[in-house]
Amino acid sequence: MLIDIDPYLVRPGSSVDLTAIDTRSTGSYRDGKESGKSLRRAMTRRLSDLQEIFYADGRHRLLVVLQATDTGGKDGTIKRVFRGVNPAGVRMAAFKQPTQHELARDYLWRVHRQVPQDGEMTIFNRSHYEDVLIVRVKRLVPAAVWERRYAHINDFERLLADEGTTIVKIFLHISKDEQAERLQ
Repeated sequence: MLIDIDPYLVRPGSSVDLTAIDTRSTGSYRDGKESGKSLRRAMTRRLSDLQEIFYADGRHRLLVVLQATDTGGKDGTIKRVFRGVNPAGVRMAAFKQPTQHELARDYLWRVHRQVPQDGEMTIFNRSHYEDVLIVRVKRLVPAAVWERRYAHINDFERLLADEGTTIVKIFLHISKDEQAERLQ
């Protein structure tokens, strides 16, 4: 049985209210934890098979953008979902606080260097959205600067898609209570 992800898809141009989404939802999959583990193993084998074909074909690129709050499960998700794939065709890029070297360039420079090449899957652990979110929340740059970045990011993603990169964006949603518990 596959999981129905349709209720969780956010269509381009639409908005989402995270407060309206139950963070404990298991979607249409309710057969228990052991069945879930069995499904994950089968899906891992399938992903591994597909990744081998993808890598050998060498014509496509896949970018998985993984976002979550702190303690949201990004590292664990990457470890579990991609554990069975061939490391030759998969790369993970984590975006921490920019270095002085990175800050001396445009804010997308460090991100663009990490996009996948032909036949490669790249997982962004955090992403180019950080350069809008953090600077906005912490008021590191004026509003006129971070507001322009929304258009830059849309243009950047359009460029990647036009050049043959499939972009899959995933937001791992946990409750504030769960986050607090994990931080404890």
